[in-house]
Amino acid sequence: MKTSFLTASLSAIAASALVAAGTIPAQQPAHVPNIDMTPVKPESVGFSTERLQQLHAIIQGEVDQKQLAGAITILARHGKIVDYHLYGNRDSAAGTAITKDTIFRCYSMTKPVTGVAMMILYEQGKWQPQDPISKYIPEFAHLKVFNGADANGKMILVDPEHPPLMRELMTHTAGFTYGNGATLADKAYGELKVNQTKSLQEMINQIALAPLIYQPGKGWVYSLSMDIQGYIVEKLSGQSLPEFMHDHIFAPLGMKDAGFYVPADKRNRFSPNYFYDAKSGQLKESTTENGIPTDYAEQPTKPSGGGGLVASAEDYYRFAQMLGNGGQLDGARILSPATVKLMTSNHLPASLLTGEWGIGQHVMRPGFGYGFDCAVVFDPGDAALPDGKGTFFWDGAAGTWFWVDPTNDVVFVGMIQRMTSPYNHNLLYRTHAAVYSALVDPSK
Repeated sequence: MKTSFLTASLSAIAASALVAAGTIPAQQPAHVPNIDMTPVKPESVGFSTERLQQLHAIIQGEVDQKQLAGAITILARHGKIVDYHLYGNRDSAAGTAITKDTIFRCYSMTKPVTGVAMMILYEQGKWQPQDPISKYIPEFAHLKVFNGADANGKMILVDPEHPPLMRELMTHTAGFTYGNGATLADKAYGELKVNQTKSLQEMINQIALAPLIYQPGKGWVYSLSMDIQGYIVEKLSGQSLPEFMHDHIFAPLGMKDAGFYVPADKRNRFSPNYFYDAKSGQLKESTTENGIPTDYAEQPTKPSGGGGLVASAEDYYRFAQMLGNGGQLDGARILSPATVKLMTSNHLPASLLTGEWGIGQHVMRPGFGYGFDCAVVFDPGDAALPDGKGTFFWDGAAGTWFWVDPTNDVVFVGMIQRMTSPYNHNLLYRTHAAVYSALVDPSK
């Protein structure tokens, strides 16, 4: 599973504190979307109330079996909430029930948000998919490629067949890694302490010293590519990544609890994070990830475009529904429909759709590829999935997941807090099956 993996209408106190800290601008948007989160009768949009109980049974079963402390699921069709369900507790030790305003760690569900930030800059003409990454990061002008080891066990390095491109950065095919693989090139990330760097610039400097783990475009490896994109967002916009996302995504969409940390006045709504302890058979609270505290108590010095966001379920639903609406939500337009289509189309060649590449159960294969910062089901039959054609999605290391199905006009968000577990992907795909089993009249 993955490792390392939104703030509009703040209260007057929280807003003034953030402004004073210089983390967000003083001005607030003139328009904040006011979408209706009250569920409609499922049958009015083609779903069966009875069959949706299968979704509830799956999630509740995980809670009852102590695999989850709690969960929130939001299902929508045609922009109307079909099902909004809360399960279990936010804090199992305290017995505190989960609430709609619970704040979750998004981890790698940050990646599509970073993708949207990049596409905003794309619409502004600030980068093109065919550009070399080194056009924006000169430190990457002389990257080498790992090509095995010599008789003494030392890395053999060769020149890239072509400079890694922006479209490859957006699709995990540029040759970067997280450094958690078994190759000598992965080990170089550890030796250079890439993941322990304290700023985005320091991270870039260290990555520049490590080799790519394959020739650009010739592989798909889950990587720090979206953290690198976060650095590019800062360079191209002149803002920090948290500021850019606040101004251009969170505030316009009314994502009031989204951000890179949880301020003091919201910490009572922040869910503990858990892992499953096989020895005791119990969930235990996880306070660190790779030795790094996960309390999100202050604005990070190295905001992670690959895994640093926190948000409520409704925050992330607003983001996902914006994409489902072709880039706008209740009058707030973030991207054009054409740009959303570009972002959420498969950009992997057939040579990478062989089942050889992937992360966990997300396997790149016929019908299942990757767009710009999200997975794409471009042929559900070939992919053996029930989703509509063009469904795009991703998830996070603590089990959060979402998908957008433009064919059936379905949006789904699920939020849990259970760290990297073999159950997480399984739960994601089981909920896909349950949701589509309940869509009995797609014509509505």
